[in-house]
Amino acid sequence: MAQARVRLAPAGPTPATAFLSGPTARPAHLSFSPKPASATLAAANSPPLPIVVVGSANADIYVEVDRLPLIGETVAARAGRSLAGGKGANQAACGGRLALGATYLVARVGDDANGRLLEGALADVGGVRIDRVARAPDAPSGHAVVMLMPDGQNSIIIVGGANMEGWAAGIEPGDLELIRQAGVLLLQREIPDWVNIQAAQAAKGAGVPVIMDAGGMDAPVPEELLRLVDIFSPNETELARLTGMPTETFEQISQAAGKCHKMGVKEVLVKLGSQGSALFVEGEKPIRQPIIPATEVIDTTGAGDTFTSAFAVALVEGKPKEECMRFAAAAASLCVRVKGAIPSMPDRKSVVKLLESVQVQ
Repeated sequence: MAQARVRLAPAGPTPATAFLSGPTARPAHLSFSPKPASATLAAANSPPLPIVVVGSANADIYVEVDRLPLIGETVAARAGRSLAGGKGANQAACGGRLALGATYLVARVGDDANGRLLEGALADVGGVRIDRVARAPDAPSGHAVVMLMPDGQNSIIIVGGANMEGWAAGIEPGDLELIRQAGVLLLQREIPDWVNIQAAQAAKGAGVPVIMDAGGMDAPVPEELLRLVDIFSPNETELARLTGMPTETFEQISQAAGKCHKMGVKEVLVKLGSQGSALFVEGEKPIRQPIIPATEVIDTTGAGDTFTSAFAVALVEGKPKEECMRFAAAAASLCVRVKGAIPSMPDRKSVVKLLESVQVQ
């Protein structure tokens, strides 16, 4: 039986429950089900169309420090280790754990130890198809240095490697066809803009929604790319940098989102850290979602990727936008409680359980 593709046409009047202004606001019911225990059961329930992520994969070198070093200063780290990460890999790992359908990652890694680390970590996640992850013979795998502070906040330096240099031939024809058959396409900015444009053009031509996370390179987003994006998802810092506008108050954030609308993006999903999130749909009132507080914040690395990916998972399932935001908030709340990006991605059962506990409080 043919599956209906998710469409992003403007919705009707927004339900009153969408305008969440504090922790007491909650849905009247919960419509998310746990992940089916078997492929047979999933097939019987007609799983959603696949999620396709085109993006980066990095070996993250974690160093735990009490504070960032000053210029010319050397500080000692309390601990250090290497873990799989990168915004594309993070979002694919999250999709693999949360989605009822398949999740694919289209990425480039080097033919080196870090590339094998990334391939192994993604295979261990479960639910992520990595046969579209190709090795770039002439470029090292991308990597990042993550400086993690005691309060869970971090500073990150990225080395692009194969993420930026491994796309000489562009996206493979088979991968473009996969994008055309997807339920949603997820993009970020840790790969070249021209690759994102190629992927987005394939999706747009097939009526596949495109969600782009603004994280990645510190440069303006090409107008050609923005016009292909259905939902643009920055945090407030990225929103300020990309629009040249202040984002210290909600009113300022609303005005900056309005500038994004004028640049061609119909929907702007802003991640606001401890203030939650807000979805600005052109011509409609914003939908606000407060955070679901974490019992303990260990590491915020990957929390934004978890939020964006979880939102996409719920969107593919046909959930209303306010439910997509609640699902994403719950996933992000669980993510920050564990160290590391991919290791912190929650499974669907845990997210549904958290939503149920919030609902009955």
